[in-house]
Amino acid sequence: MTDTTLPTPGSTERTTIRRIPEKTVNDRETGYAILDAGFVAHVSVVDDSGQPYVVPVGYARDGDRVLFHGSTGSRLFRGLAEGQPMCLTVTLLDGMVLARSTFESSMNYRGVMVLGSGSVLEGDDKDHALEVITEHLLPGRWSEARHPNNKELAATLVLALDLTEMSVKLSEGPPGDEEDDISRPVWAGVVPIVETFGEPQSAPDLVEPYPVPDYVLAWRRPLP
Repeated sequence: MTDTTLPTPGSTERTTIRRIPEKTVNDRETGYAILDAGFVAHVSVVDDSGQPYVVPVGYARDGDRVLFHGSTGSRLFRGLAEGQPMCLTVTLLDGMVLARSTFESSMNYRGVMVLGSGSVLEGDDKDHALEVITEHLLPGRWSEARHPNNKELAATLVLALDLTEMSVKLSEGPPGDEEDDISRPVWAGVVPIVETFGEPQSAPDLVEPYPVPDYVLAWRRPLP
């Protein structure tokens, strides 16, 4: 359940959308739905030398926070574990918008930006987070595959980022051509982009010809 005391997306000084503000979405549930539909987030952090880096991570939303993990050997992740400020973004590309001019051509997308600092999860919280991440990325897999052993857990940092300060932006619909271009003899419209799961490919070293699990065959990507 969403914490109703959290600030509205885009309502803080740092998250107010100033470029094309009409694309702002102030509904937290819409932002959560975008996070739930994505698999990869990009986390930006600045190291001690002042050099910015952007790191792609698999993630999952757990209530009013985002969970992700990385290696304890990663300098950048150790910095995040120490509380360095970060920016986490998720973008879903829904279509290419072809206007009658290249300037007005664009993309349809849904995006979320989250600002804050992460907290390290340990013990049962860490185990729970790894299950949530696995079930988001690979629904049905946690109950069948081997869970991390002590060595693997020791090599893994699990971080939680509260969704307190976030912004949500959405671009949809047909092209918005200039009036003078409407009569131009050029096709205009939207080319949708839809992600799908392909045919499962069995590992060549299967000991037995195990069938593809039903939960894998049931995987579907949600439509925009």
